[in-house]
Amino acid sequence: MSRLLRLLVPITMTLALGACGVNTIPTKEEAAKAAWAQVENQYQRRADLIPNLVSTVQGYAKQEKDVLVGVTQARASANAIHLSTDELKDPAKVAAYEEAQNHVSASLIALRPLQEAYP
Repeated sequence: MSRLLRLLVPITMTLALGACGVNTIPTKEEAAKAAWAQVENQYQRRADLIPNLVSTVQGYAKQEKDVLVGVTQARASANAIHLSTDELKDPAKVAAYEEAQNHVSASLIALRPLQEAYP
């Protein structure tokens, strides 16, 4: 009996501990998807606010056409790239997405002084 007990206890413990982690994998995967959705939401919100900035600057600064065209093109290129949660595993797609978002940020840096100059 003692020998059987020594054999069953480690097997039972291993199975019990292994089953504990099974439910955490989907939970953590859903948390990662939710976090990525928040990132995309913030980028989309920023992209949606750009037309307001552009219209403000357009009304006061017709001569700043190059900056406005650059911002509009950067926004269009950033909105053209969509990443699903499955594509987050591909470093090239993530890098392209990040590059497009950095391009938008760089173009907004040029737009902000115009917005301040023509309130």
